[in-house]
This record gives sequence, C-alpha cells and structure tokens, in this order.
Amino acid sequence: MDIFSLFHRTNIVIHILAGSSALLIGIFILAATKGGKRHRIYGRLFLWLLSIVILTGLLGVFIFKRNSFLLVITVLSGYLGFSGFRVMRNRSNKPRLPDVAAALLSILSVFFFIYYFRSIGMIWSPVIIYSTVGYLVLVVVYDLGKYLFAKKTYQNMWMYEHIIKMVSAFSALLSAFTGTVLPQYHPYSQFLPSVFGSVIALGFMLGYWYKRKFKI
Repeated sequence: MDIFSLFHRTNIVIHILAGSSALLIGIFILAATKGGKRHRIYGRLFLWLLSIVILTGLLGVFIFKRNSFLLVITVLSGYLGFSGFRVMRNRSNKPRLPDVAAALLSILSVFFFIYYFRSIGMIWSPVIIYSTVGYLVLVVVYDLGKYLFAKKTYQNMWMYEHIIKMVSAFSALLSAFTGTVLPQYHPYSQFLPSVFGSVIALGFMLGYWYKRKFKI
C-alpha cells in the first residue's frame, strides 16, 4: 500500500469516527437539560468533532477527489454549527468580521459547487442537491440581513436562531451519514433526518417561547 492510499484510508477512518462521535454527542445534547454547564461542555465537544469532520471532508473532496456534493453538506453543517455557536456567544446582531467572513466563504463554496456541477453529475437526488444548496443560501442571506434589524428586535430572536442552527447542524450531519450508509433508501435516507431535525427544532423553539411567555 502506497503512502497516498494509506493517508486516504486514515482520513476516511478519522472522518467516520469523528462524525459518529459527533452524532452520539448531539443526541445526548438534544436529550439533556439545556443551558447548564454540561450542555455547554458537550456543545463545545460537538463543535470540535464537527470541525474534524469538516477538515477530513474537505481533504476527501480536494485531495482525494471524492464525492464533491459532500462539500456542500460539509459546509452547511459546519457553517450552521459555527454560526449557532457565535449567536450564543455574541447575543447581538452587531456585525463582526469572523461572522461576515464565514458567511461569504460559505457562499463562495456554493458557487464552487455550481461551477463544477456538470462534471459532478447528479450523484445524489436533484431534490436533495437543490434543497441543500437553497437552505445554505437562505441561511447566509438571513445572517447578512439580520444586521439591519433593530437591536431590540434581535434581542427577542437570537435564542430561536441558536436553536434552529444547532439542531440543523446535527440533522445535516445525520443526513450525510444516513445518505452515505443507506444508499438503497435514497432519497428518504437523505431528507428524513432533515425533517426530523425541523420537528425537533420547532419543538424546542415552542418550548422556549412558552417558558418566556409564562415566565417558567
């Protein structure tokens, strides 16, 4: 076995281990009490594992020429995780360079994907491809547009944004996992995790609204 093949297989193993661990941690976070010390610790661990998934995924696309559509899934989950963390840290819509740079970099990655779309081909279902790209663009457009909101208005929004972004980062990771290991069930193994994530996020947001409304 040559060095290149060994590096490739090692990268795959690290990618799988980090992704599987991130999913397990994500499930624990969803089930655990929110806002406590344990939630924050496991949240940071999830983001570190997600960073490893992103790095190994990018190596797979650019170095080993693997499925380039995974670049969009990787960027989507990575951007949602990063932005969701930044929302909790900043708790304001004041423009900051790391946030704007991450949004613009994510948009550029979409252009990269579209540019090479013809050579990539429809490896995954077109519905999955277009919905994933569309959702990433929608999130970035919102993130750049929220700087126009009144400060007081955004103070009532940031927690909902944190919830939906972190849950969406988890469901995007889950979609990439199930879509890869269960190809015989396409497109259901690709989009059902996103539906599941949307339901979970909506439940948490309604719970947070109820808690604030009745001061529980």
